[in-house]
Amino acid sequence: MQEILYLEKFGKAFVPKKFRPELRDYLFKAGIDEVPYKFFGGLFWVTLVITYIIYFTAIFRAISEMGSFVVLIMTFISWFTIQTVMSFLIIMGVYLYLNIKIYNRTKMIEEALPEYLILVSTNLKGGLSFEKSLWAAIKPEFGILAKEVTLASKKVLTGNDVKDALEELGRKYDSPSLRRSLNLIIGEVESGGRIVEVIDRVITNLKKTAVLKQEMAAATVTYTIFMIAIVIFITPALFALSQQLLQIIINVTKQLAGATTSGVMPISVGEAGIDPKDFKTFSVIAIGIISTFSAMIISIITRGDVKGGLKYIPIFIGSALSLFFVFSNILGKLFGGIA
Repeated sequence: MQEILYLEKFGKAFVPKKFRPELRDYLFKAGIDEVPYKFFGGLFWVTLVITYIIYFTAIFRAISEMGSFVVLIMTFISWFTIQTVMSFLIIMGVYLYLNIKIYNRTKMIEEALPEYLILVSTNLKGGLSFEKSLWAAIKPEFGILAKEVTLASKKVLTGNDVKDALEELGRKYDSPSLRRSLNLIIGEVESGGRIVEVIDRVITNLKKTAVLKQEMAAATVTYTIFMIAIVIFITPALFALSQQLLQIIINVTKQLAGATTSGVMPISVGEAGIDPKDFKTFSVIAIGIISTFSAMIISIITRGDVKGGLKYIPIFIGSALSLFFVFSNILGKLFGGIA
């Protein structure tokens, strides 16, 4: 099936050769060892099928009665536009997923780093050389950090310098604490100083930083709960209430307009200019935007990084929209008898 669809060939065709090394390094940060060209080719076919469905269900009916040349031009423009937009959305979705995965891997490395350095320090105090101390401290429980140090050790065994291998590890992930720690250790190794004392100070600083982050997160719990309550509960309730009030106003306006037409009332009353369906669409879009930015703001407050809140965006949007429809249904029944 893969050979029939030419998944790998399509995938390679859409990734220029000059970008492949950077893409490989980026995917490696996410724990993906090889570039998934077949997956990229599969995404192309997915966008093609979606474009086909949208075109023949929505666009073709509108242009089928036009001239042949116009149909040809409109088909090309609509097909190109739809597939470009769908490709962009899917690429952005994959990019966000990989960013979240890289962020989580980086945090796991930062959490395991102090315990790993403790073992390195212990090995150095036991008389092992710096290189052997690094490799002997590798334990399975360190997870991703253990894999990264193992890769660095393989590079050293193949002839690379320890300094270059550690510097590459520090540049690989967007982690200031990892980069600073490795730079301090590398500088002390090059100067021939007391490497054990430097590692012990690095361990102490890492632990203090972790404690400070926990204290900051605990201090902002009240603000976090308040924002979550506003976004998930209060905002959907207010939009649902506004929708019902709009419907009541429209019903009352229609009755007053009818009374004016029959001559019962001497004043003229026009109908409301807002369509309830349009307001519902606006409410859904507004709730989605508010939920998205609220998740990011909460992540910045609690973690100091916007990437940590990306994974909560679908939860916020799903919860807020679900409650919006629930509140709309409940309020619709409560106010159904009015006007």
